[in-house]
Amino acid sequence: MARNQDLNQKMRDQRKEQILSNALALFATRGLSATKISDIASASGVSQGLIYHYFRSKEEVFVELVRTAFERLNNACRELEKLPLSPREKIRRATEGLLHNIEESKDASRYYLVITQATASEAIPEEAKAIIDGERMLPYEVMKHIIEEGQADGSIGNHDASDLSLVFWTSIKGLAIHRAVHGTKFKMPDPEIIMSMFV
Repeated sequence: MARNQDLNQKMRDQRKEQILSNALALFATRGLSATKISDIASASGVSQGLIYHYFRSKEEVFVELVRTAFERLNNACRELEKLPLSPREKIRRATEGLLHNIEESKDASRYYLVITQATASEAIPEEAKAIIDGERMLPYEVMKHIIEEGQADGSIGNHDASDLSLVFWTSIKGLAIHRAVHGTKFKMPDPEIIMSMFV
């Protein structure tokens, strides 16, 4: 009996992930206001009723995507900061990992695009605004601390650490958005270009 329950739960989780992935693609290309629950259902190959089994509204789907994006990114940043690596090795690990993820995963690049659109928009749910306001600066702060550590040991150049962090993240986001917009035509540049900003 427990095995059947586990299997059913796994199937529900997979269906939910499928719905979220298809909603993400729609929000990235159409925006929140132009996307309907029926669009998400159609893209997912399920009925509208089944969508409502998982989410009360398209706004709730949107909030879930925003929450997931920040949880994944911010948890990865916290883990990066704890690694027993030199500051330059941490920056290299972050650069190569982020660029690989963007290149290999359509969803990864779409998350960046949707979060950028949401950050610039007033027409998003209040809960999504609160998540963005509360979580968006952590990656910048983590990278700033790593850069400051590298500047202290002489391995990273002496530009303002906040400015370097800003340049790092806007480079990553810009490449992700470019990948989301251009799809298979996109070719990821050499990670050494980003690394060269820090030495």
